[in-house]
Amino acid sequence: MTHAVPATIASSDSDAPFEPHSAWGAAPSDRYEELASRFRPLFARIRASAVERDRLHQLPHEEIRWLREAGFIRLRLSRDQGGVDATLPELIALLIELGAADTNVVNAVRAHLGFVEDVLTAPEKDWRARWLGLLAEGALIGAALSEAGSARVGTFATHLARTPNGLRLNGKKFYTTGSLFADWIAVAAQDGEETVYLQVPRHAQGVEVVDDWDGFGQALTASGTAIFTDVAVEPEWVRPTSSRFPYAVPFYQLVHLASLAGIGRALADDVAQRVHHRDRVYSHGNAARVADDPQILQVVGRLHAAAYAANAVVLQASKALQRSYEAHQDPIASEARREHANTEAHVEVDQSVSVVTRLVLDASTDLFDALGASATLRTEGLDRYWRNARTISSHNPRVYRERQVGAFAVNGTLPPSFYRVGKA
Repeated sequence: MTHAVPATIASSDSDAPFEPHSAWGAAPSDRYEELASRFRPLFARIRASAVERDRLHQLPHEEIRWLREAGFIRLRLSRDQGGVDATLPELIALLIELGAADTNVVNAVRAHLGFVEDVLTAPEKDWRARWLGLLAEGALIGAALSEAGSARVGTFATHLARTPNGLRLNGKKFYTTGSLFADWIAVAAQDGEETVYLQVPRHAQGVEVVDDWDGFGQALTASGTAIFTDVAVEPEWVRPTSSRFPYAVPFYQLVHLASLAGIGRALADDVAQRVHHRDRVYSHGNAARVADDPQILQVVGRLHAAAYAANAVVLQASKALQRSYEAHQDPIASEARREHANTEAHVEVDQSVSVVTRLVLDASTDLFDALGASATLRTEGLDRYWRNARTISSHNPRVYRERQVGAFAVNGTLPPSFYRVGKA
């Protein structure tokens, strides 16, 4: 005969303050803690409203305004341009912490951060100087690159036309992440047979941005539709060349991996706190307090191990991006050195994708093993970890990353330098 255990057991320990541990590994630089301390109170404010905003579909306009006012979007700029000369590992580490607060916000500034890299590495001096000035003033850039239409792979249906009245932009974009919050939108378009990149003011006549993203995750990124109808384009808004920064592909993917690592850290801390305070136990459990149940502690430990590993892998890959950046900024670096550094950045990030994705997706499911059925209530918001991780992981599918790594390892096949989606 079994003996019933009361559903609720009072414990003064369960009411004790909970402090998440900080054993996430060494910081990416000696100054990182000082740098991060500026933003951690802001990250805490963003995290405090994340569940409610997700449940009510409240876009993070205010949260992004906080980041702008704090100078977060200028981190990579020099000090005389309002930045702090942040390295790429420092930036990625901060994005992991911001991702632990809300990955919607990370994704909303992803296009801006990539545009900053474009400007920092641009060989066109006048174009670079113009945009460094605007970025230093706090301009925020959104994206309108991808399309959901019938254009063939490698081309765009959106086109830039040369008319008697000047340049005109027409087209429709999807996955326009961050554009609803931005001052300028970075657009890819066809100019005849050539692909061109240009920046258009968010509120220019003929520009419409619609929040119609209907994904089950990352719902607050405004990754919906942007429509350009006969938009008048000034010549200086068009970049002189169609080249992007050399490590663009691994950079954009690493921002996604930073979001995943942030999810891992957030859910690990979240579950640990819930287990610490939980006072309902199962009659067939192993202790009178959930916090003392060795099987539950094992689950919590597994979640923290996954988060630790994801964090370490992402930061390691960020060093490869930094090496690529430095090689391309070094005026005496050989072309062979630059190509080697860039290839390593691609491969290291590709190798990271499957590992980090699997760790975080598994953790976002396993977390429920440490809690009760009440953890599935929508008001708890725990499902957002899996929904967001699954949505982020669906960008640039990991199966192709694994194949690319295998092709490089076996045959020396270089990873692709750009990704496009469209009709075959």
